[in-house]
Amino acid sequence: MLKLKHFFDFYLDASIHVGFAVGSLVWISCLLLNIMVSNALLLFTFFGTIVCYNFIKYGVEAKKYLIVSKSYHRKIQLFSFFSFLLALFFLSQLGTEVWTAVFGLSVLSLVYALPFLPNARNLRSLAGFKIYIVGLVWTGITVVLPILQVQRSLDWDIGVFLVQRFVLIILLMLPFEIRDMQSDYPGLRTVPQVLGLQRTKILGFFLILVFWILTFLRDSISVMEITARTLLSLVLLLVFLGIKQNQPKYLASFWIEAIPMFWMISIFVVRELG
Repeated sequence: MLKLKHFFDFYLDASIHVGFAVGSLVWISCLLLNIMVSNALLLFTFFGTIVCYNFIKYGVEAKKYLIVSKSYHRKIQLFSFFSFLLALFFLSQLGTEVWTAVFGLSVLSLVYALPFLPNARNLRSLAGFKIYIVGLVWTGITVVLPILQVQRSLDWDIGVFLVQRFVLIILLMLPFEIRDMQSDYPGLRTVPQVLGLQRTKILGFFLILVFWILTFLRDSISVMEITARTLLSLVLLLVFLGIKQNQPKYLASFWIEAIPMFWMISIFVVRELG
C-alpha cells in the first residue's frame, strides 16, 4: 500500500495528472470543432504541460532553476527532462503556426513564473493576475493550438468556444484558490481573498450558468454536445455546492483536475449511446 501511495503521489506531484487533463481538453476541442485529432499535438500538450507545471512548481524555487536538494524532487526533475525531450520531438511534427503560438504561450508562462519587473517576483505575484494568466494559457493550448494545426479561420462559433473554454478554466481554478486562500500571500489578491468564500461560490454558480448558456449561442450545436455540457455543468454545480476552505487532501489535486477527463469520457459515452 505504501508503494502504491508513493506512486500515486508521484503521479500527482510530477503533474502527470494535469497533463492528462490538458490532453483531454485538447481532444474535446478537436471533437467538438470537427477537427481531426493530431496524435502529435495530443502528446506534445501532455508532455509540454508536465514540463511547464513542474518548472513553475519546483524550478522557480530551485537554485538557479536547476539544482534541487531533495531526492524526490530530483526524480521529478529527471522525469521532466525526458518529458521536455519528448515534447520537443512531437512539436517538431507540428506546423510553423503552432510553433509560433507555442513560443508566445511559453513566453507568457515564463513571465508568469520568472521575475521580470522591479519589486515583483513574477506575474503570479501581481495582484489578481494569476487566475487570468492561467486561463489564457490553458485556453491557448487547448483551443488555439488545435485550430492553428488545421489552419482553420476564426468565426463566430470558435469565438464563443474560446470564451466558453476560458470560463471553464476559471471555474476549475477557483477551488484551488479557495483551498489556498489562507496560505497565499495576501498581496496576491486572489478571487477568494477579495470576495471571501461565500461570494466566490456565488461567482462560481454564476459562471456555471454563463458556461452553459454560451452553448446555445453557437450557430452549429449538436444534441450530444448539449447533453455533455449539461452533465459537466451539473458536476461543476455539485463541486461548488460542497467546496470548503478546508478540503480533503486529494479533492483539488486529483478530483477537480479529473473533471476534464470526466467530460471527455461523458462525451464519448453520449456519442456512442446516441
